[in-house]
Amino acid sequence: MINIIFNHRTIRKYKSTPVPEHILEQILLAGTRASTTGNMQVYSIIVTKNSELKNKLWELHFKQDMVKQAPLLLTFCADFNRLNKWCEARNAKPGYDNFLSFFTAAIDAILAAQNTALAAEANGLGICYLGTTTYMADKITELLKLPKAVVPITTLAVGYPDETPGLTDRLPLSGVVHNEIYNDYTVDKVNEIYAEKESLELTKELIKINGTENLAQIFTDKRYTKKDNIHFSQSFLSVIEKQGFMNNSE
Repeated sequence: MINIIFNHRTIRKYKSTPVPEHILEQILLAGTRASTTGNMQVYSIIVTKNSELKNKLWELHFKQDMVKQAPLLLTFCADFNRLNKWCEARNAKPGYDNFLSFFTAAIDAILAAQNTALAAEANGLGICYLGTTTYMADKITELLKLPKAVVPITTLAVGYPDETPGLTDRLPLSGVVHNEIYNDYTVDKVNEIYAEKESLELTKELIKINGTENLAQIFTDKRYTKKDNIHFSQSFLSVIEKQGFMNNSE
């Protein structure tokens, strides 16, 4: 498992080879073995294989080709719908229509997704996380017919790789680990942490392609702009409210 973790690659090109059902079942079972708050398992996993439905999801996921290519799309949802109905059927009044409950369920969904991803890679499959799930949560909610108390959190494209990309760079441990308490970053420390990333040939190429002064500007001006962040934040908060997770009264 350590080798699998250290050799993780994001796969964006897939073969059309179907994933056998016994392997799919195994990786989904691995997802259900993830840590979960209070053993509530407040998440659901929607498995999409149908090509027509995948084409519609492709549109919503910014037309990323891996959505069409991968034989499996797994949409992980924060889901209190099931638990709420169980509680009500047992004469127990659920109080999970609030933001904390949403956040709890979102954490559960992410943990299940990562377990599933590791199990998929252990079976020779490749995966790609789709961050566009939260960007287009309103449309995905509608397409997948998600009821109240269910919100899409992330999606995995899963299939047999048709490429072998290199390992993606990561910040050094000194950049993300704090001992005992949070030790704030000085400018010198930030420069040290990002020095290797900024010196990569790939980084220099990206700067040239994007016409920016540095890598940071690619993030702020090209990839994740303030305008887009505000737009998608408002959209996602609207979905969370519409799905019944923003009740602030007792």
